[in-house]
Formats: sequence, C-alpha cells, structure tokens
Amino acid sequence: MRRLVVISNRVADLTRTAQAGGLAVGLADSLRERGGVWMGWDGQSLKYEAEPEPRIRKIGEVTQATIPLTQQDYSDYYLGFANSVLWPLFHYRLDLVDFKTAFLDGYRRVNAKFANALMAILKPDDLVWIHDYHLIPLAAELRRRGCQQRMGFFLHIPFPPPEILAAVPRHRWLVESLLEFDVIGFQTNTDLGNLHHYVEDNLGSWIKPDERIRIGEREVIAGCFPIGIDVDSFIAMAEQPNDEVQIETQRRAILGRRQIIGVDRLDYTKGLPDRLRAFARLLELYPEMRKSVALMQIATPTREEVDAYVSIRKELEALSGEINGRFADFNWTPVRYIHGTVPRDALAALYRASPVGFVTPLRDGMNLVAKEYVAAQSMDNPGVLVLSKFAGAAEDLHEALIVNPYDVDDMARNLRRALTMPLEERQKRQKALMERIRRHDAKNWLNTFMAALEDEQTQPSA
Repeated sequence: MRRLVVISNRVADLTRTAQAGGLAVGLADSLRERGGVWMGWDGQSLKYEAEPEPRIRKIGEVTQATIPLTQQDYSDYYLGFANSVLWPLFHYRLDLVDFKTAFLDGYRRVNAKFANALMAILKPDDLVWIHDYHLIPLAAELRRRGCQQRMGFFLHIPFPPPEILAAVPRHRWLVESLLEFDVIGFQTNTDLGNLHHYVEDNLGSWIKPDERIRIGEREVIAGCFPIGIDVDSFIAMAEQPNDEVQIETQRRAILGRRQIIGVDRLDYTKGLPDRLRAFARLLELYPEMRKSVALMQIATPTREEVDAYVSIRKELEALSGEINGRFADFNWTPVRYIHGTVPRDALAALYRASPVGFVTPLRDGMNLVAKEYVAAQSMDNPGVLVLSKFAGAAEDLHEALIVNPYDVDDMARNLRRALTMPLEERQKRQKALMERIRRHDAKNWLNTFMAALEDEQTQPSA
C-alpha cells in the first residue's frame, strides 16, 4: 500500500477525544484506519521569519509533521485571506468578505512555506491528499518544485456558484490553482455543479461525458465524496454509561421534560441566533411546551480573534438571557447555553439522551453533528433530527425533518412535530437514516477518494 500524506492547516491531537469540526473528526478517524503522515501548522506563531523545519512525532500508525508560522503569516494568511475572505465567500456571505492585497500575499507566502516543508519529507510513490480552503494553491506550489506525485484535494466547506466566487479579486487564479490537483472532492453535488459552471463559463474548459474536466492536455477528476463518521465507534460511545448525563436524564424524566440539543462551532454560518429564536417561537406558538422542553446549545469557541465571531458570541449570550428572562420559572430554565468544548464520548451520551437534534446551519459543507446524532440514537426510542436544507447532509439524510433556517416559524413548527412524533414513525425514519450514514461512513469516504487518487481511470461515486 502506498503511503498516504495528508496536509491540512492544522493537525488534530489524536490523543484527545474532543475534536471540533468535521475536518478534524473525519481525518482523525480515517488516518487511524489507514495510517500515514499528517502535516500542518503546529499552532505556534514566531515573531521573526524563519524557514520552517517540520517537527516529527509518531502517534500509533500516524506520523505527524508540524511547522510554525510567523505572527505576520498568521495575521495575513489565517485570519486574513483564509477566514476574512475565503470562509465568508464560500459560505455565500459577501457582506463579510474583507479583501486586502496583503492577505492574498500572505496566503500565497504560507502555501509556499508548506510546499518547501513538504518537499523535504515526500517519497516518490506517496499519495498526497490536501485539505480545505487554506491550501488551495498548494498543488501548484508543489508542481513548481518538481512534485510528480498524485495529488488530491478535498473541500470540507461549500463551493460557491460562479457569480459569488467572481466577487473576490483573483478568483480565476484561485480556480486555476485548484485545477492543478489530479482529483478534487466536494461534499455535495451542488458544490460539484458550481465548479463545473465556473470552468465552463470562465475558463473555456469543458466537462467530458464522464464528468472529467478537460484543462488543456490534462484531465482532472472532480466528484462528490460525502464525508462520514466511524458509525460503530460512535454507537459504542453512545452506549457507554455516563454518570452525569444519566443523572440529568433521570431528573428530566421525573419532571416530564425533554431536551433539544444543538452542537456547533461558534460561527456565523451555523444559524445559532435564529435557532434560539425558533425555540422561543416554539414556546410562543405552543404554550403547552413550556416547562416540558429545554434547549441545550453547545457552542465550541473558534477564531476568537475575528470580529464577526466576537459579535456572534455576544448576540447568543444576550439572546439566551432574554429567552430565559422571558420564559423561565424558578425550577425550569428554557435555554442552557454552553460556550466550551465537550468530549465526543460525553456528546454521544447527550445526543442519545436528547429526543431532538437541532442542526440548522445557514450554509454548511456537510455537518457531521447530524450524522453523529443519528448514530447515537437507540432504535427502541429514537430521537428526531431537525436539519437545515442548506447543510450538505440534507442532500442524503432525507428522512430528517428538513427546515429552512431563515424561517423561524418553519423551524418552530418542525420542532413541535419532532417532539410529538409517534414512536413508529420515529423508528421508521431512524432505520432509513442509519442505513444512509453507514453507506457514506468515514471508511467509504476514505476508500472512494483513495480509489480515484490511486487510479486515474477510477471514477468518483455520486
């Protein structure tokens, strides 16, 4: 088996059970299965410029290679172009795009640093798998240094339509850099279609009947490879007793109360303010729900240096306080808002103990919380997933209650439907959803992408 070399902006700590975000969870599960090398930024910011030397350590079957960045790199590349330009752009939020030439310069500079560090550890027959929007130009940088290895790219977030992508300067350079990869993977067919439209409309390239993109004398495989989770591992975690969760579950059962759960990174793309408003609207429209249901919203801190994230945190804290002030009783708190990280084993227990999973991003690449919630449920008495139509998972998880995250009343009505759904219907939906998350699990994601990367004649599955 050829060695797999994975590159992402950050590497996850494989010794921890708490991971925030689909990339960390998906790659950690996949690399534990296959083994290989995982390279990325080590989280350190140096004051002065230095050509990074990878720091190597071995964890099980995975070798981690990490490099530092300078403080200027962090500001221009990470906070700047990656998270103040590409992140809002790819999530259709043109109002939040803050383009500066220095950001683009930093983005190109850091991708060149990654390429230099990677060239020092690559072997001739390696398979190179590069991840996410931080590293779109990395294949082009590696090609310029003579890299001939097969290179694949997977985008964990949405890919926008041409009319949105064209709003950022140098969008053509960005897509041409992307097309230097041999295989390009997306979460959904919508994202894949957006790339097809762009290359046809802006690059004069054409899509072959087998959906390969013809670029001059080259052909690029682009396909839909929906990311998944290690289903059996998550089921095992959900079935393990957790004393604190069990005590709280018993308390709610005695009081006749149920829990709606939401788990997200604290991000403006996740639709958190409207989610809280929808819960408040549930209590307004259906007074019988008061004192019988509560919302637990866990929001994991992320990118706290970016102003937009500071604003969303303040808004959520104010909203949760407002809802509690309006509806709470001396022995009932409607909203439990937690700004922190919870280990995956504890999350699994919380999902299992919650009759409703509330996953309503305004735009998302996939959203593995939706799949984790399904995996955690018991067939004897399963909960109901309420899922945004704009989450990538909605393209596959049809048996969830699909909602419009911009429509507060629609979400409130579906919350009530979930809370009052008969057992037989819940079991029927759960059975179908389990079949779907097993079909597109972490192993399938890894194997189908690797098949396309290892054999250029292999086609990605839709």
